[in-house]
Amino acid sequence: MNETAIPASLSVPPASPALTAEQFGEITGEIVDSISRVIDGKPEAVRFALVTLLAEGHLLIEDVPGVGKTMLARALAASVDASVRRIQFTPDLLPGDVTGVSVFNPVSREFEFKPGAIFASVVIADEINRSSPKTQSALLEAMEERQVTVDGRTHVLPSPFLVVATQNPLEMEGTYALPEAQRDRFMVRISMGYPDARSEALMLRQRDSVNPLEALRPVVTAARVSELIAWARAVHVSPAIEDYAVALSQATRAHADLRLGASPRATLQLVRAAKVWAALDGRAFVIPDDVTALLSPVFAHRLIPSRAAAGGRASVEVIAAALDRIAASVRVPLAARA
Repeated sequence: MNETAIPASLSVPPASPALTAEQFGEITGEIVDSISRVIDGKPEAVRFALVTLLAEGHLLIEDVPGVGKTMLARALAASVDASVRRIQFTPDLLPGDVTGVSVFNPVSREFEFKPGAIFASVVIADEINRSSPKTQSALLEAMEERQVTVDGRTHVLPSPFLVVATQNPLEMEGTYALPEAQRDRFMVRISMGYPDARSEALMLRQRDSVNPLEALRPVVTAARVSELIAWARAVHVSPAIEDYAVALSQATRAHADLRLGASPRATLQLVRAAKVWAALDGRAFVIPDDVTALLSPVFAHRLIPSRAAAGGRASVEVIAAALDRIAASVRVPLAARA
């Protein structure tokens, strides 16, 4: 299960499209540079956002107000030349505002479908946990099946399709907890965190009179994003790596400190994200470190700790400790077998 075990013939994905490895690196580098012009000092957050886009997942950004959650979402959207819609989730937002509604046309005497805000390649769901669970659930079909069904008729969403949602911690006033089914549809959850002193001082100087977001221009088209997605999808995953991902998921379901473990969807998304992670590192094959690097961002928000394990500790602490123990215990016997 080490890098030297991969055949030299896999230096390029076997089913790679017209893009070369060099082009993949150049284009993704341009996207990262574009986002970083706005989000300074947060390279991990930028990388996770790009991984989610190219792995065809959805991104959940959770943190306190004012740390740049929406700015990251808007910077990612501004870097892609595709349709973008922003939905400000509020308590009075209705499901039809998200998915669309059928409106009667008195001229044709027929109902016509009026698409909602979800019909875009990049959808920014701002403060998603400030709307009711009923409205939150309007995203379920769209995020999983990339389509919307209204009045018995199915409408296909654009491709590529990415939902970038922001939410405030549950301790904040006026928030609703996302249901388990909703959280499970987000491939990655990240937190921005406060900037370091240097980055915050730089922000004060640069944004005193100019908003850097307004200067961003798209660096990649939607068609090119589809090519990047296809390139990353062709990255090689060995059976041993697949066994490693499955073993990690299985371990979360049997862990004494966890009441709800990772779903099969989580296992699938972990491997998809690991393929993009490897591609961004210039490899056409996945190694165990790729999977381990994504374990917490992909799994943590799907897990629920047991009450006994919490014992007054924060859920995030219980989950982080459990994942650390699981990764260590699973990898040792697997490495010995490989």
